[in-house]
Amino acid sequence: MVRVVFGVLGPTVAAVDSGGPLALKGPRHRAVLARLIVARRRVVPVARLVEDLWADPPPGAVGAVQTFVAALRRVLEPERPPRAPARLLVTDGPGYALRTEPDTVDAWRFETALATAAGLPAPGALSTLEEALGWWRGPAYAEFADEDWSRGERARLAELRLQAVERRAEAHLALGRPADAVPDLDAHLTDHPWREDAWRLLALALYRQHRQGDALAVLRRAREVLVDQLGVDPGPRLRHLESDILTQAPALDLRPGGAPQHDPARPHPPRGAGNRATSPHASAATTQPTTAQLWTQAAKAYDRTVAGGARARLESTVGLIRNLAVTGGDGLAEARRHRTAAVTAAEEFADPELTARVIGAYDVPAIWTRADDPAAARHIVAVAERTLTALPTGPHDTARCRLLSTVALETRGATGPRGPEAAREAEALARSLDDPALLAFALNGTFMQSFTRAGLAPRRDATGAELVELAARHGLVTYEVLGHLIRLQARAALADFAAADTHAAAADRLAERHELPLVGVFTEWYGALRLSATGQPARAETACLAAAARLDGAGMPGLERGLLPLALLCLRLAHGLPPDPDPRADWGPHLPWAEPFTLIAEGRHTEARTALRALREPPHDLLYEAYCALEAEAALRLGDRTVLERARTRLRPAAAELAGAGSGLLTLGPVERYLAD
Repeated sequence: MVRVVFGVLGPTVAAVDSGGPLALKGPRHRAVLARLIVARRRVVPVARLVEDLWADPPPGAVGAVQTFVAALRRVLEPERPPRAPARLLVTDGPGYALRTEPDTVDAWRFETALATAAGLPAPGALSTLEEALGWWRGPAYAEFADEDWSRGERARLAELRLQAVERRAEAHLALGRPADAVPDLDAHLTDHPWREDAWRLLALALYRQHRQGDALAVLRRAREVLVDQLGVDPGPRLRHLESDILTQAPALDLRPGGAPQHDPARPHPPRGAGNRATSPHASAATTQPTTAQLWTQAAKAYDRTVAGGARARLESTVGLIRNLAVTGGDGLAEARRHRTAAVTAAEEFADPELTARVIGAYDVPAIWTRADDPAAARHIVAVAERTLTALPTGPHDTARCRLLSTVALETRGATGPRGPEAAREAEALARSLDDPALLAFALNGTFMQSFTRAGLAPRRDATGAELVELAARHGLVTYEVLGHLIRLQARAALADFAAADTHAAAADRLAERHELPLVGVFTEWYGALRLSATGQPARAETACLAAAARLDGAGMPGLERGLLPLALLCLRLAHGLPPDPDPRADWGPHLPWAEPFTLIAEGRHTEARTALRALREPPHDLLYEAYCALEAEAALRLGDRTVLERARTRLRPAAAELAGAGSGLLTLGPVERYLAD
């Protein structure tokens, strides 16, 4: 009987065990075969095959699948008599299964070889691993890299291959061949610089070649890569190895039989701690860890007990990233970067429930309506939308709510309908689930999507009031702060500075008590706004300069860039002073609304009028009314009635407000003045 073998460690192929490759026809035929191999002898329903083969299944898709299966059967079992039951690609219930033996698929053999090598002495392990790694012809399921059905299996096999490369290096070291391990590890780390075990093995291999300096240089490079790219310090195994190399610890050398005196990667007990820890006379004061020690010890325990590729570690990482975000400065910038990486990593597991948890766990309150990293925001929205589509039917309303809230938050300032739709749906779901934290997250999305026109400060004030009450009742401190900041903005827009002062003070008290440094950035800018609104332009200008200095390095480029020159321009216009805009300033995203004033100041009125008429509708964010007022002021100076009428239409719903004060940062004075002009 002809024996057919299959290869998926590279492009999908089939071959006769004792002969050449089999012709699998077109890409859909190979896709059916690969999909059945992924299922590992289990049945794949026809309906599922249709979904996996076509994003938009054509009429007759079921018949097409049946045709592909029939063609595959003819190739795989050419000697099967007509109407005889298939032996390999069988029909079973609602679908098909590939009932091939475990040793006929290269990926399955690879897993078996990896498990076998773990129990063999070094010579046998090395031989087994080298043979198994030779079976790889490229990335697993190479031509189906973009298919959802292959993503999880591809990621799993890729991880196993990385482990095999590192185990092969360990075998070389155990056999006293460090020179054979170095080239492979160098190449391995070029493509996978986050692999701590590979850094450890490379440093050890160099040390055993009597290259102590090179070994230490490798460990320094490992630290730089891990900190710069992942934001994490090296684990205990790398740290202890560095200490051992510096002291030339005998444990690093091979014994005559070819094995080290003990595992050089095993963490050492703290120096001098042994006797004290076991002494019956040790006092509580000497054994009780400090807060810093407690953090370090807990992190070490987690690092030892939770596997590097574990899903639990990924979810825990997002919790840490969430806490990092509220620290401001570098912490906020690092949190954004690592959050994107975590979301990408989660999606690679091809588990929509896991991806939903990872995305939804980052429920960091947001007050500013411009994204700090627009590209990352678009990526997260795209993953969230795919995950919403992929979530199976059933009790997943909490996950859906968090995903929808994320979409609402990350589409801040956009003019399309998706953001408001997501916000409404998330809030409705949260209210039906009776989960305070979930409702607070959803209300943040509602706030972010409440800038579709001017004059909505009262609506935002109501959202802020609900957040303050909800968060205070349930101990949600960061959302309580968010509620106060939202109310600060809304009451400032309505010129109710007594109430705005109360909310600013409440936010500052909570920030001081709970170590939330970013809050002071917003309350200090509010102080500058208040000075301007109460007729103190000189003091307001000084306050703006101080607030801008505090904002520098706060990790919020979406807020920081161009804010100072914009605030100074608005301050001068509000008090009837010459605008005096600096054409050399970095106006950031505010440039289109500042440019007419710079051109007017240079006497280039025709160009100013062209720039003014080219203005698009302002972004739907906290500066909407400020931009409209700037447009009106420039149009008035240029005598452009068309633009004046456009600005009046946009500003009219905010007639009772102070232009721009809803931002909590700046103001151009009463909207009514611009409407009258």
